Amino acid sequence: MNSVKCSLYPAVLITVFVGFTGTTPADPLLTYPLRIRNHEIRAEVANTEESRRRGLMFRDSLGDSSGMVFSYLEAGVNAMWMKNTRIPLSVAFIDRDGRILNIADMEPFSEQAHASAGEAAYALEMNRGWFRKRGVKAGDRVEGLRRLPPPR
Repeated sequence: MNSVKCSLYPAVLITVFVGFTGTTPADPLLTYPLRIRNHEIRAEVANTEESRRRGLMFRDSLGDSSGMVFSYLEAGVNAMWMKNTRIPLSVAFIDRDGRILNIADMEPFSEQAHASAGEAAYALEMNRGWFRKRGVKAGDRVEGLRRLPPPR
C-alpha cells in the first residue's frame, strides 16, 4: 500500500500546481500504459473525486496517443461533459472487465452530458476521433486497467 501512495505523490503535486496556475504541464509526470487492439496509450489517471471533477479542463492540447482514464468507486451509468475543456475529445465508457460499452464525441466547452450505455467502471478520454481513426469500437477490450491505482 505504501508504494501506491508514493507513486501517486507526483500526481498530487501536479494537481496542486494546476490549482494555482490554471494551466497544466504539457508532459505529465505519472502515466500508465493501456492498449486497445495493439494501439498503445499513455494515460493519466483520474481516480479521486477532485481529479475526476477536474479531468482535462483548461488544457490546450493532448498528445496523439495520450489520454486520461477515469476510474469510479462503483460501476454505474456515468456521464461526462466538457465545461471548461478546450480540447475536442472522444470518450469511451468501459465496464469492469475492460470492454468498451460505447464511445461518444464531445465538443469543447459544452455542458451536454454524454452517458455510458451500461455500467461503466472507467471512462477513457482521448483526442476526438482517436478511436474512430484506429477502428476501435464498442465491444473492444482495453488492456492494462487492472494495473491502475484504485479509485478513491
